[in-house]
Amino acid sequence: MQTENSTVVREFILLGLTQSHNVQLLVFVLILVFYLIILPGNVLIIFTIRSDPGLTAPLYLFLGNLAFLDASYSFIVAPRMLVDFLSEKKIISYKACITQLFFLHFLGGGEELLLVVMAFDRYIAICRPLYYSTVMSPRVCYVLLLAPWFGGFVHSITQVVLILRLPFCGPNHLDNFFCDVPQIIKLACTDTFAIELLMVFNSGLLTLLCFLGLLSSYAVILCRVHRSASEGKTKAISTCTTHLIVIFLMFGPAIFIYTRPFRALPADRAVSFFHTVIFPLMNPVIYTLRNQEVKTSMKKLLSRHIVC
Repeated sequence: MQTENSTVVREFILLGLTQSHNVQLLVFVLILVFYLIILPGNVLIIFTIRSDPGLTAPLYLFLGNLAFLDASYSFIVAPRMLVDFLSEKKIISYKACITQLFFLHFLGGGEELLLVVMAFDRYIAICRPLYYSTVMSPRVCYVLLLAPWFGGFVHSITQVVLILRLPFCGPNHLDNFFCDVPQIIKLACTDTFAIELLMVFNSGLLTLLCFLGLLSSYAVILCRVHRSASEGKTKAISTCTTHLIVIFLMFGPAIFIYTRPFRALPADRAVSFFHTVIFPLMNPVIYTLRNQEVKTSMKKLLSRHIVC
């Protein structure tokens, strides 16, 4: 296989989400309004959890970290996408493309692993409540909090190293509105069958296994809750339902994109748009709308600052 020295392509041309000017204008306004409303909500969630001494349970620590991951993730694709809507030619340098790809999978992989950690936390809290304070000690919580960041880094750097070894010597039109593995690999001037298999194993299989594992764990939790007669039964079901909604929003598009051979389908761009732009900002909001403690604390924080 040739090395990076064979790469002569120094920039890629993004074909964008759509070629229709009217649709571009509509999507531009939609993203802008969405960000002006939802992004401050994610920031408010982070400040609420950090400022309220009553929200110290591991669940809120993980929820604050999820909001931070999603807010950071939302800055990888959307801001450049808004700028590209106003540009006639959408160009991204080779280095910027690789950087975007790295952070996309670093934060995305970290979020997937964080959802696994949150599922483990809910399993211990609901199915083993007597052992919860022992198992979820502060030291364990911080280890579990660092694990998604480390796992996301390993997941992402593996893909970047494989792509850097590919030669790009001619075609430079990316059939998407951002840089991602399936589109970049297609432009390599070499046989990429083995690399595609490694990528599917790295992203697709890992995503699918996490998804199936999460569904299984929440099925066990819901069965356990359904048979119990505890006072917190309704709250536990509500929490698990919220987690399941986020899991489907997060893993559904990822499974569609990364668990199949890298062949273009008509739905690819639409699925990628919701996966990288819309859903990340929605996940923490969905959690907050179903969590009474966070909503109450948020109202107190807003009232205190509005009065001041």
